[in-house]
Amino acid sequence: MSRILPIIISVVVLAALAVVAFVTIGVLQPKPEQADEKFGGLSVFSEEVTRDDLVFNVQAQGEVRPRREIVVAPQIGGRIAYVSPDFIDGGFIRKGQALVRLEGADYGLAVVRARAGVASAEQRLATERAQSEIAIQDLENLGIADSSPLARREPQLAEAQASLDSAKAQLADAELGLRRTTVTAPFDGRVREENVEVGQFASPGMSLGRIFATDVVEVVLPLTDDQLGQLGLPLAFAESATQKGPEVIFSGNVAGQLRAWNGRITRTSAAVNPQTRLINIIAELKDPYGAGADDGAPMAPGLFVNAQVAGKRIDDLLIAPRSAVRSGNKIFVGDPETSTLRIIEVDLVHSDPTGAWFRSDDVNVGDLALTSPIRGSNDGMTITILQRMEDGTIKNHSREASGLDDDEPEDDEASDEAVELVNTSAEGAQ
Repeated sequence: MSRILPIIISVVVLAALAVVAFVTIGVLQPKPEQADEKFGGLSVFSEEVTRDDLVFNVQAQGEVRPRREIVVAPQIGGRIAYVSPDFIDGGFIRKGQALVRLEGADYGLAVVRARAGVASAEQRLATERAQSEIAIQDLENLGIADSSPLARREPQLAEAQASLDSAKAQLADAELGLRRTTVTAPFDGRVREENVEVGQFASPGMSLGRIFATDVVEVVLPLTDDQLGQLGLPLAFAESATQKGPEVIFSGNVAGQLRAWNGRITRTSAAVNPQTRLINIIAELKDPYGAGADDGAPMAPGLFVNAQVAGKRIDDLLIAPRSAVRSGNKIFVGDPETSTLRIIEVDLVHSDPTGAWFRSDDVNVGDLALTSPIRGSNDGMTITILQRMEDGTIKNHSREASGLDDDEPEDDEASDEAVELVNTSAEGAQ
């Protein structure tokens, strides 16, 4: 027993020392610091909301065509005696200019014969008038008051007058035929094609070529119903002195150089195209070979051009990136003070690749519209709001709003998400 007691005492002393050492270490060990910064949440990119007016610009394409184009054809038949040197493919012609002349000898002889017929009819009418006056005088001398028209030679006088009128009509017809031996241009224009030679026989209505006027050219532009609404045009529109059509800027390549011409919308087609369900509007350019040309380059018929039509204007709208619009009419906005997501329903007016125009009482200029995709989004979720600046740097709005120094290192997870978003955006742009 005397041997075991010292061993027990030693064990108890060692256990007591171990307990004292453990308690001392627990008391003296520093407590871990509690992080004041909360988890930043998903990192998302944003762009500031701006305000501006919305001016619709409708893009369309079409082929240039002359407003007036006709087939040159004689109204009478005959052998061709003259062809104007300007009556060739691409030639410029003037109103009233003689393009083609037919041999007129036969028609000249017809005029001479008709004039002779008029002279004979005039002589006969004069004779009948004299005889009628004598007959009336004789009846008065005989005291006959109820004589017949035949006795007064009234039918004979009417017949002579009708013969004279007929002779004059034949003369006018012969002179008209003689004038029609010359085919003239009805307007200033150009020759599209010519297929006639001197000595060739031309029959009435035979095509001698095609000419078109150069005063105005047209472009038919097919539009959708939405585009027509953006222009503010009714379905049955026609330009008038009090209601001018929208301006149009035409553009196209001529001789390897991009050219531009200024025209305007003058009318819409009478009906909707049943095949395409599109509505054609007609734009015009005046004097395409003169004042309407671009530094001497005309907007010639047959040229395929692009058209930009100035539409209606809507003032004072908010603008956000198109990618900030979700579910049709909802805008995702980041609140840097609370680092939370706000989902706001807006009145979306128009959206295209350049942005989204909308009205809202809950969104202000300078608010941060979120452009990054967010899965499982809900109003009030925690996010880290980033913005790419013009110099390429990335600004952390959530960090600035929390009052942290820019020199402090960011959370590694948030940094990785930001880099991933940058790479994703770059790939999408490519």
